[in-house]
Amino acid sequence: MKLLSMRTSRRGSGLDTTIGWRILSWIVIALLLLFTVVPLAWMLSTSIKSQVAAMQQPPRWIPEVVTWDSYLKILDPRQEGGQRFLRYFWNSLVVSIATTLLSISVTIPAAYAFSRFRFHGRNALLLVILMRNMFPAVIFLIPLFLVMRTAGLVDRHASLIVTYMTFGLPLSIWLLKGYYDNIPRDLEEAAQVDGATQFGAFLRVTLPLSAPGIVAAAIYIFIQAWNEYLYALTFLNSDRRLTLPVGLQAYFSEFITDWPGLMASSFIMSIPVVMLFLILQRFFVQALTEGALKS
Repeated sequence: MKLLSMRTSRRGSGLDTTIGWRILSWIVIALLLLFTVVPLAWMLSTSIKSQVAAMQQPPRWIPEVVTWDSYLKILDPRQEGGQRFLRYFWNSLVVSIATTLLSISVTIPAAYAFSRFRFHGRNALLLVILMRNMFPAVIFLIPLFLVMRTAGLVDRHASLIVTYMTFGLPLSIWLLKGYYDNIPRDLEEAAQVDGATQFGAFLRVTLPLSAPGIVAAAIYIFIQAWNEYLYALTFLNSDRRLTLPVGLQAYFSEFITDWPGLMASSFIMSIPVVMLFLILQRFFVQALTEGALKS
């Protein structure tokens, strides 16, 4: 009887501990959600205010008069501000998409080779690739600028595309390699028994199965290219080639900052990334989960 009561007590204690950890996890998630949502809410609130209301003290979350002038100013192609913003938006879109497509075209065969083939120096090369992300991006700024100047790529979008590829490839190769490691080799061997070549087995079997990993790598590369500021500021000189992160400097001046215009531009700039992640988050989570596990 005493033994039974001790077991019941331990079971109840374990249940209480599980509930406590679950409550704590929900509290942490709620705090992280607030940390993410509150700045976005304040950005949206400021973007629908007038310049005077944006400078009001104490600040107010809900403006007395809602105005959409800032959005009309940056989205109307008939106005100079709209022409410049849409041009910056288009430049960022071209650079980010080109970077993503070229990086994925390199990531897929590289990750597959590291996963399936055994060659001399394989582990060392993998480590060297990953070591690229151990250093801050500013360290490579001057060397890459000298390379781009020698190649005649300064003030061209190609300089950003090549540079962003060097940023995105290391982690995307590691991510996709872990995903390929989790795909059984037996599937490819069965396709080869049926007459397919190794490349044909990869194309028809492995590549479709690795779609979530490819999507996750593409999201990572696109977001990194879309938000990058330092290299775009250094490599681009002419206004017509600027990307959005650098173009937002137009809202800053010596004496006053156009806070509603800046917040409206920043809010619109965040929409493609948020929509991309919301649409493809299932593939992203699946790739991170399966890529972290070994068969």
